[in-house]
Amino acid sequence: MIEQRPSDERNRLRREWERVDSPFPPGSLGHWQAALEHSLGIPFTSGNRIEPLRNGVEIFPAMLDAIESATESIEFLTFVYWSGEIAKRFAEALCRAAGRGVTVQVLLDSLGARVMSRRLLREMHRAGVNVQWFRPLRFPCIWDYTHRTHRKILVCDGTIGFTGGVGIAAEWEGDARSPAEWRDTHFQVSGPAVTGLRAAFVSNWLETAEPMLDQGVAMPTAMNPGTALAQVIRGAACIGWSDIATLFRTICANVERELVIATAYFVPDAITRDILCRTAARGVKIQLLVPGKHTDYRVSRIAAESEFEPLLDSGIEIYKFVPTMFHSKLIIADRVLSCIGSPNFNQRSMKKDEEVCLNVLDQQLAELLLAHHVEDLSRSRKITRRAWKKRPLLRRLMESVVDPFKGEM
Repeated sequence: MIEQRPSDERNRLRREWERVDSPFPPGSLGHWQAALEHSLGIPFTSGNRIEPLRNGVEIFPAMLDAIESATESIEFLTFVYWSGEIAKRFAEALCRAAGRGVTVQVLLDSLGARVMSRRLLREMHRAGVNVQWFRPLRFPCIWDYTHRTHRKILVCDGTIGFTGGVGIAAEWEGDARSPAEWRDTHFQVSGPAVTGLRAAFVSNWLETAEPMLDQGVAMPTAMNPGTALAQVIRGAACIGWSDIATLFRTICANVERELVIATAYFVPDAITRDILCRTAARGVKIQLLVPGKHTDYRVSRIAAESEFEPLLDSGIEIYKFVPTMFHSKLIIADRVLSCIGSPNFNQRSMKKDEEVCLNVLDQQLAELLLAHHVEDLSRSRKITRRAWKKRPLLRRLMESVVDPFKGEM
């Protein structure tokens, strides 16, 4: 039970970091728009349609259908392109698109996609797919090695886009029914926000010194397929704060009632962790959902667990997803703001990696994602404060061992 502080104490806690004043009620759509535009300097666009896709069973058919339907251009950027039948199906669809005259540009992260089948790459090159590698691994360029593109973007004909957490690999196939089928969420986007997604692709593509081959594609600025307001944020490797870090802290400063954070990797820096605790201290209900025993990086799970005690002491609810690896990235604030895209709530996303995040102001979408979140909680285990304080000494020692390396997670 979160202790409700007196109003003057809650206001003091708010003033310890920036909270935007606006003529709109706190927690309202208007206030969130003012707060995020003020902090990030990027305007929202109206008339967008955002459709959530859960797990590979929904995600991959929608993406492949968009590729098969493209007539002018395809821009595809991913961190993970591994193996399996789905990797083959994507390569074949991209080759067919190039064969019918579509300009196909594919950008792969040279670290995340390093195990991709060389046979598939040769087939794509022969078919006319322009494949480039983001920041090839070359010694001694340490900066390039540790600062990757974690963006996941597909844009077809400049009018339909996809972003979220999914990678192109067998692990994402299926419907999260077993440890072999990961839980993830991706989003299909139409409307003016697609322009922002395409710009996020272009900024990484141009770093390879390759020109954009199809600058004449009509941008969807006049389209209004939906009613959602959307803001596209591009995070980039930096020394200090990135826009993703600013976004996370702006949300904590301005959330009024409730905050949901669902993330595959939870490794905040000390400042962001303390801001979360202070947000809970002023009466905001916070729920955190992270992977359980099924995880692809055990060291990241240990690093996340080392942050649990102060969060639990502050009244934050923590849940671990049980059935399989939980790979979704989602923030929901006050049942009106949804933050979706590639960033995790970790230091890599806030400081080291290229990310893309879509902030959506739409109550209907937020309520739908909350319903999905409740379903995920029903398959999760809640961590209690009393039980966590009794965890074994060996576990505490492991948390101490990984502590110096959190900046790389």
